[in-house]
Amino acid sequence: MSVDVVDAPERRRFEATVDGAPAGYAEYLLGADLIVFPHTVVDPAFEGKGVGSALARTALDEARRRGLAVLATCPFISGWMQRHPEYLDLAYQNRTTAKD
Repeated sequence: MSVDVVDAPERRRFEATVDGAPAGYAEYLLGADLIVFPHTVVDPAFEGKGVGSALARTALDEARRRGLAVLATCPFISGWMQRHPEYLDLAYQNRTTAKD
């Protein structure tokens, strides 16, 4: 099984496919220095198969590459970041606290 994730800026979301079939997406709102992740959806047929993790990792890696702070209001993305502390430096709260 191959999970591919691409940014679909015209739909404001990262989209995941598994062997070419739509499997899920992570919606975002983009500002100049901030990306907000309000909602993530994984098709029930693909739950537990790494689709959500692939979405989170790709989206957060792209945020890092672009120098964006991350505000994860989506419980999935927020929880994923907590379980992968190497991404916590991207958190909006951490960035604003560091500047004070």
